[in-house]
Amino acid sequence: MKFSYKEAFSRNLGLLSENEQESLKKFTISIAGMGAVGQAYIISLVRQGFEKFKIADFDKFELKNFNRQYGANLTSIGKEKTSVIKAIALQINPNCKIEVLKDAINESNINKFLSNSDLVLDGLDFFEIEARRLLFSQSHQMRIPAITAGPIGFSTAFLIFMPRSPNFDRYTGIKNSMSYEEKLIRFAAGLAPKMLQRKYMKSVSFKGKKGPSSIAAVNLCAGVVTTNALKILLGKGNVEAVPFFHQFDPMLNKYVKGKILFGHRNPIHKLKIKIALKMMQSGR
Repeated sequence: MKFSYKEAFSRNLGLLSENEQESLKKFTISIAGMGAVGQAYIISLVRQGFEKFKIADFDKFELKNFNRQYGANLTSIGKEKTSVIKAIALQINPNCKIEVLKDAINESNINKFLSNSDLVLDGLDFFEIEARRLLFSQSHQMRIPAITAGPIGFSTAFLIFMPRSPNFDRYTGIKNSMSYEEKLIRFAAGLAPKMLQRKYMKSVSFKGKKGPSSIAAVNLCAGVVTTNALKILLGKGNVEAVPFFHQFDPMLNKYVKGKILFGHRNPIHKLKIKIALKMMQSGR
């Protein structure tokens, strides 16, 4: 069967104009990390009609990925995540141009990875704080909008960094001199300061670098990222970037949005970080 872009994505019309839909082909979106959210992002964006991507990851599929990762199945175990997800994307739209970096992002490859990008998406594991700092720092220096969305419990918490908004380190208050644990806590506190998930989410192992995960939350992340990609790249609607934070939890029927008064210097926010850090260090 001959592929037709116009027919394949015709049901997007009415939400987008024909010109808007056609214009999606020109944008390049770079996604660092092909774990659960990274895979969900590219598939959602391909179905929206975007065609140009850069993706980066070195990992391979395992059985433990089955509960949340789009490309995880019995035939993909042991295969590179980037190769599998690229093949799936091309089965949806064979005209996609997907540049693959089979490595973790680092100082030596970040500039090439981000070059000519119109939008950057954070698909990194929560615990990869230094790679995340590098991704957002370089995106900000290159004036590329960037989004991070975390699948926390049954919720999504997300932050949007625009060229004119505070950068990642400034927003979170992270400094080079801080311990790894404090950097993680500051990122978590900046991402979801209201911590809606605390009402039901009990087990997170910072030492073991693992926590519970839900496909429901992953899909929520893909939804907010795809929608905000359209808003940013097409100039549609109001983009509420940092210092605004957002968290939506359908388990609790709650959505919170706001700013942290005085940012990371807020005394209550600082106290939360201090308590969380003590709990982490005590192994609780």
